[in-house]
Amino acid sequence: MGRRWILLIAGLAFFSLNAFAQIGLVVQLPPTASVDQVAANSNGAVVGVIPGANQFLLSVPAVPNHLSDNDIRWMELNSAAKMPSAPRPEYLRISNKTSANWYTTQPAFTLINAQKALTYSTGSGVIIADINGWVDTTHPALSGHLMSGYDFVRERPNGVTVLDDSSASYLDDSSASYLDAVTSAFINDSSASYLDDSSASYLDGQNPAYSHGTLTAGILAGIAPNAIIMPLRAFDNNGSSDTFMIARAIRYAVDNGAQIINMSFGTTDDTSVLRSAVAYALSRNVILTASAGNDNTYVPQYPAGYTGVLTTAATNLQDVKAPFSNYGIPVYIDAPGVNILAPFPNKLYALVSGTSFSAPITAAAAALMRARGVTDVAPPLAGGAVNIDPVNPAYTGQLGNGRIDVLNSVNPN
Repeated sequence: MGRRWILLIAGLAFFSLNAFAQIGLVVQLPPTASVDQVAANSNGAVVGVIPGANQFLLSVPAVPNHLSDNDIRWMELNSAAKMPSAPRPEYLRISNKTSANWYTTQPAFTLINAQKALTYSTGSGVIIADINGWVDTTHPALSGHLMSGYDFVRERPNGVTVLDDSSASYLDDSSASYLDAVTSAFINDSSASYLDDSSASYLDGQNPAYSHGTLTAGILAGIAPNAIIMPLRAFDNNGSSDTFMIARAIRYAVDNGAQIINMSFGTTDDTSVLRSAVAYALSRNVILTASAGNDNTYVPQYPAGYTGVLTTAATNLQDVKAPFSNYGIPVYIDAPGVNILAPFPNKLYALVSGTSFSAPITAAAAALMRARGVTDVAPPLAGGAVNIDPVNPAYTGQLGNGRIDVLNSVNPN
């Protein structure tokens, strides 16, 4: 048994369970190995597979310590995380006479010249995969913007324990703030109204993950209106997922024609299965965007911390770093992420904050460039960005290439 493999086993030795529990173990097999034999030797069963990657999810009673390099290349516990709770939002309903895409005129989009960029590109012909939670496909703002996606949650095996990463905020809207009269002054009160507690009671107790996918898809549709969004559900309505399921979603997106993958989530766990899925996408010239994280730290989360990922930090309308936003080496670009107005399930809208809502701005800008035939979107993103170091003296050199300007990036001449 190789030295690296011994270290991997030693690193898993802390994990213990009672005799009746089953744990999720992700394994990478060499081409000649039989997964059925590996599972049998581990007293377990195969409960998941990533097609074409020779990676499998096993349900086992304990981490095996007798496998050799001929059996397996690496193994790791299937990591999980859960989004922290967020304040109950106020919801906004618009008049039936108001256009469903009215939110695209909001100050945050105006700041980055998103609407002006549509003169040069609308994202036509580009597929953006969004790995997220459930999406309200009936929302009028998403009509005509979605293609069929895939629900990985429904295939998640029951009764298999995953390693909890309690320090991670997978879906990054834990620091969300919602509609208030001051920051939403551009909204015409005659055509929009708040829901009172009685009419919104059906939303009480909903986990923030309930709305996350719809919000993010709405931002993508608002900035790249002719791109097509592939919704990939890898998070349940409680905001729970795991790295094996996310890796499956990344590879599914690549294999089914996505040119861009938005990843508004993160975990502190740097796992082999997630790292290899990101490498697979990059090797096939797929653009990856990710949220920097909401912990106000320079410590990277993943997939944002992987080389080649266009990691986005959050700023406000004054180009100041959002107080919750991560910063540091992984950040490539910044985008508005404070008080972003976006579609909310059941034909509603809400104002949210988080790097989750900065990342899709970058993804949508990339779609506009890709539609113009730009293969490597990173240089024009950086070249078109606005220098925000002067208003962020405490973070000089830690906010990437500056705040995104969609018009400058799409039409750099």
